[in-house]
Amino acid sequence: MKQQLIFIEMNEINFDYVRNYCAAGELPALGALLRDHQVVETTSERDYDELEPWIQWVTAHTGLTLGQHGIYRLGDIVKSDPEQIWEYLEKKGKAVGAISPMNAKNRCENPAFFMPDPWTEGEVIGSSLLKRLYRSVSQAVNDNAQSRISAASAFWLFAGFARYARPSNYGRYLRYLAGAARGRAWMKALILDLLIADIFHRLVKRDRPDFASVFLNAGAHIQHHYMFNSSAYDGALRNPEWYVAPGQDPVLDVYRLYDDIIGGTLRAFPHARLMIATGLHQDPHQATTFYWRLRDHAGFLARHGVPHRSVEPRMSRDFMVDCADADEAIAAEKRLLSIVSASGRPLFEVDNRGKDLFAMLTWPDDIGEDFVYRVGNASYRDFRNDVSFVAIKNGQHNGVGYLIDTGRPAESRPTIPLAEMPARICEALGTSWQAA
Repeated sequence: MKQQLIFIEMNEINFDYVRNYCAAGELPALGALLRDHQVVETTSERDYDELEPWIQWVTAHTGLTLGQHGIYRLGDIVKSDPEQIWEYLEKKGKAVGAISPMNAKNRCENPAFFMPDPWTEGEVIGSSLLKRLYRSVSQAVNDNAQSRISAASAFWLFAGFARYARPSNYGRYLRYLAGAARGRAWMKALILDLLIADIFHRLVKRDRPDFASVFLNAGAHIQHHYMFNSSAYDGALRNPEWYVAPGQDPVLDVYRLYDDIIGGTLRAFPHARLMIATGLHQDPHQATTFYWRLRDHAGFLARHGVPHRSVEPRMSRDFMVDCADADEAIAAEKRLLSIVSASGRPLFEVDNRGKDLFAMLTWPDDIGEDFVYRVGNASYRDFRNDVSFVAIKNGQHNGVGYLIDTGRPAESRPTIPLAEMPARICEALGTSWQAA
């Protein structure tokens, strides 16, 4: 029987918290894996500004460090061409598939299936429904701060649910929907990851690729926003009750979901080798920091005279500004950086990459109705109407990640570079990795 490898990317999960919940009698599937298999730590970049999942997952997929692959922003993979694990294995004669890999581009010749992440444009390989579902997921994710889902996206999300959701999970979907309706906003992220996992299970069952990967992001999202409410958190900071009701533990909610996904994967594919990796993990943040997102990026830029051809929202506070040429990009950068608070503190950070800008709304404090900001010599008082509250930052990145491999009951090294991931995947499938 040929070896099948399933690679679950549980983005940024904190295994100290996993162990804490297991000790309290939670997470039976993860608890069994911890008992039976060694948890290996992975290492990546050291500078905090370089600890971003869209950097680390490129490393995990290419075997190249940031200094080698040079991909620093989400979506930049589409402008670069380092060889990734999927197309490499395909050249070795392996059938491959991927659902939502972060900052990855579909360069395969004939994958069993391939659906990019919601923030990175790329070709979807699959049914017409999967292609429409991808566009709907992208719209829902990118407009999440405004809680806005178009009628078309809602229709195709429902159609995707009808096609791909496993009946055994119907009750869980209903519980998450009911929770979201009662103000538990994090439940929306659980619905999306559950649907992604169900799509993945259906396609792996149908196509039986040699290597299949799935990326799950709800855990990272929820830790960033709600880690202070975790029973595993022992720090002094607390989220206000208007943000999360007392007694709620969103981190445990998503860990329970992941535990069920892992348990279901082991049952559905008993002969497959399973690898679980986190890329990096999160520690508790040490201050109270607000996240904000522009409601109408293009309208805001146009109103304040920021020259641009187009603007593309990215994850959370980030957006890309496309300019006609380098001179326009310089002018746009200068104008954005001139938008400051009444005290003169810039509201935006800008990374000028030649003809486009990667910008971030970085104001870390509350924005009230009386908030005043300046653009040049003009003052404005309506900024609260221009932004959506995203979250209070609870978790921050740590470059150490974790790896569990059911094909390796013991490890000679407790720590490995994250860049070793493609070589380990190839070894598990009986082939060798040669980085480009």
